[in-house]
Amino acid sequence: MRWIVRLIGLVVVLGAFVLGALFFLPGDRIAAIAADQITKATGRKVTLSGETRISFYPILGVATGAVEVANAEWSDAGPMLRAQSLRIGVRPEVLFGGDIRITGLEAVSPEIRLERAADGRVNWELGVEGVAPSGQAAESGVPATSQRLALTLDRALVTDARLIYTDHAAGTVEDLRDLSLDLRWPDYDGTAEFEASFSRGGAPVEVTGQLEQVGRFIDGAVTALAVTIKTAGGEVTFAGRGGVAPQVQGRLDLDLGDTGAFLAALGLGGADLPEGLGRSVRGGADVTLTEALVLSARGLTLGLDGNSLTGAADVDLSGDVPRINAQIAAGALDLSRLAGADTTGGGGGDSAGAGGGGAAPGWSRAPIDASALALANGEMAFSAESIDLGDLKLGRTRTLMTLDRARAVFDLREVRGYDGLVTGEFVVNNRAGLSVGSTLKLEGINLQRFLSDAMGVSRFSASASGEANLLGSGNSVDAIMQSLSGSGRFATGRGVISGIDLDRLMRAGDVSGGTTVFDTLSGSFTIDKGNLYNQDLAMKLPLARAEGSGRIGLGARDIDYLVTPVLLEGETSRGLAIPVRIRGPWESPRIVPDMEKAIDMNLKAEREKLEEKAIERLGITTQEGQSLEDAARDKLEDRAKRKLRKLFE
Repeated sequence: MRWIVRLIGLVVVLGAFVLGALFFLPGDRIAAIAADQITKATGRKVTLSGETRISFYPILGVATGAVEVANAEWSDAGPMLRAQSLRIGVRPEVLFGGDIRITGLEAVSPEIRLERAADGRVNWELGVEGVAPSGQAAESGVPATSQRLALTLDRALVTDARLIYTDHAAGTVEDLRDLSLDLRWPDYDGTAEFEASFSRGGAPVEVTGQLEQVGRFIDGAVTALAVTIKTAGGEVTFAGRGGVAPQVQGRLDLDLGDTGAFLAALGLGGADLPEGLGRSVRGGADVTLTEALVLSARGLTLGLDGNSLTGAADVDLSGDVPRINAQIAAGALDLSRLAGADTTGGGGGDSAGAGGGGAAPGWSRAPIDASALALANGEMAFSAESIDLGDLKLGRTRTLMTLDRARAVFDLREVRGYDGLVTGEFVVNNRAGLSVGSTLKLEGINLQRFLSDAMGVSRFSASASGEANLLGSGNSVDAIMQSLSGSGRFATGRGVISGIDLDRLMRAGDVSGGTTVFDTLSGSFTIDKGNLYNQDLAMKLPLARAEGSGRIGLGARDIDYLVTPVLLEGETSRGLAIPVRIRGPWESPRIVPDMEKAIDMNLKAEREKLEEKAIERLGITTQEGQSLEDAARDKLEDRAKRKLRKLFE
């Protein structure tokens, strides 16, 4: 019994001795032990300075002044970590060796520097056997092997931090400020949960998630991962698996009410996405990211400002810009805002009145931002059930887009619209300023609907076919239309021109309206500086045929055109042919008989005879500087005009 009492007494004495040793152990000694253990575990020198205070309850720990963790030997940027103060709570076993079990860690205003060297070395490689703290292989030549970090965290708090990431190979520096972190990692091989926030000069960004099997993740394995990134612009979530390689596989979902604000918060501002192409984004895909930095998306579904897209894509992220290979399908696609549609009534309708009209509203002068063409290269097969381009409405569309250094080439395999088919090629080039060009073939286009949408002209009703080569440049629809050049040809079958009876107008000068029915219409054209010129229009009417020539201002949205009749044999005994002049803005052109041309066509022979007689018989006085022949011509022209007018009385 006395031995039992003595044994208990010995235990009590030893316990008192240990507790006394702990109580009287200086705080800097505790700090030195912790710093030494962390140095051994990480391979980086840890320096604690300033006043160090020790606490025993409720946890054993220390509070320090400034703290520094050394950087890799190849870096000259200063310490990898520097903080104003540090509080560490540890298990008592740390005093006697063994793994570091940190029950609490709080860092105030730390500055963390992460670096990737030009040769690929990184300064955050820690705890790897056979590798020096700099990240270089040890001279012994022993292959590097994985080594567990003797470290866990019941809870870590970081406030008012700054994270600087420097990529010396790319020459980029990322600077995150106002960084905070709440990390719980109680078991080295267990799950870590984290909540973080930071700012890159804009709205704060919140990041939450969890990582399973942290120890295996540190060793390079792929483990379960869930992350949510949330800002004022929306949120992105990922649930799947990931590794440090990097390797990622899982489900990515996006819910961005304001894509621009979301990207700006991440420091990716400057991308002003057009409405209809992602100012808001909702959807997701099953994604995979390989070590070779190839990102694959399958089962892609996206809602972009009301537009719905589905498909699949592969994106190679290893180059200077991403390279994309994608197949995308859409339903009814609304790109009216992207095309700069005139929402102020610029399309307008045309009037049939002969009076002058007001100035045309004109094309949109809103700047076109084509900078997105430089964000990637690659190919994309695209199809849509319909496309609204503002002024133009297209039906079923199939095209292959090839994007190379800010130049997009669209191979138009099938573009349905206006009851017809368009094939060919369309190019948008933003390498040295924005330019567009096309080589198109059109079959069976409904002229009434097409001209009404494109030019605000609804008089013509016919089915047309033809070819066109076009080229324009400028940073707005107006500038492009003003600069257009090219050539082409067209032909139609039977059609109608409403609001005017050309047959009656060309025979009798009657401008009272009506309808023109023609059998065929054909011609060719050239375009220069936004003006379309035609010299060989041929129109066949039931009782006559007509020829046309003139200018159509594609940029100025005006017209100056002359339609000249050629009477068919055996028709009207009066033999009159009245040319028609169409002049003015598209919205309200003047359509009037050209009396000068009528005189030349119908009374030319009679006028020449009268001139000869007048010169011989009439006493004609001349004005100063006027020849006798000119004076006679002026007088006889007046007489001829009076005679012509009597025909309409």
